Amino acid sequence: MSRGKDYIGQYRRLKRIRDGATCQIWEVIRDGDSKRLAAKLLQPEHAKKPEEIALLKHEFEVAQKFKHPNVIEIYEFNTDKDIAYLILELSQYKNLKLLLREGGVEPLLPVIPRIIELAAEGLNYVHGQGWVHRDIKPDNYLVSEEGDVKLIDFAISIRPPKGLAKLFSGRSKIAGTRSYMSPEQIRSEAVDYRSDIYSFGCMLYELVTGKVPYTGVTAEDLLGKHLRAPVPNPHAINSQLTPEFNSLVMRMMAKSRDDRPSSMDEFLKIFRTIRVFKVKLKG
Repeated sequence: MSRGKDYIGQYRRLKRIRDGATCQIWEVIRDGDSKRLAAKLLQPEHAKKPEEIALLKHEFEVAQKFKHPNVIEIYEFNTDKDIAYLILELSQYKNLKLLLREGGVEPLLPVIPRIIELAAEGLNYVHGQGWVHRDIKPDNYLVSEEGDVKLIDFAISIRPPKGLAKLFSGRSKIAGTRSYMSPEQIRSEAVDYRSDIYSFGCMLYELVTGKVPYTGVTAEDLLGKHLRAPVPNPHAINSQLTPEFNSLVMRMMAKSRDDRPSSMDEFLKIFRTIRVFKVKLKG
């Protein structure tokens, strides 16, 4: 029985939180329950596209069992009036890309070490559950003013091939976001956790410099720089970075995956022994 345009399934829409290219996020409340949740549904122009519906369903299948303080929880996939939607944990945090656009790096400086550690812990957990995220970028981390973090958006996550499957895995469809894509993603090769490590390194570069590591006049130019251009040095933009942190970020962005940290766990072990900035900043 239809409940009107204010409802999606058994959830009453309270307010729209944010819009993306293909989806919109609403704050909702379930009938007979005071708990506030979030609903992720396709934009009207995408609502009938089978491939977009499939991505939404896949996100649920990937993340329905995730339970970690730095990863968004997803509870339900359903359809109502031919509209597919997810129900997930409500977060009022802004995404990190928006925070950088609004205020730049400076307002975040006191909490950047916390953001990095918690963001890495969330991604390390996802890897531990057997998934490569494939779209690590500032847009997919929600961050509070205190530096609390939630990793979101598992629509294109995959399980890396193992054993003999590595030998027989063919070329895959290019997926990800150009400013953060690893060389192996661009070449449509089979990806593993180190591909996310490359993207995470690109995100850290942007977090401490305010700039993406590579730009290009065309999409092909930008992707070509990920493949062939020298790894940019964040210290050239932010001289307050310690040599140890600077080297770690550049290592994460190595062209060959074998030259990167082998896992997010290794990254965290290194990161916890060094400082990001030469001068300790107080929050």
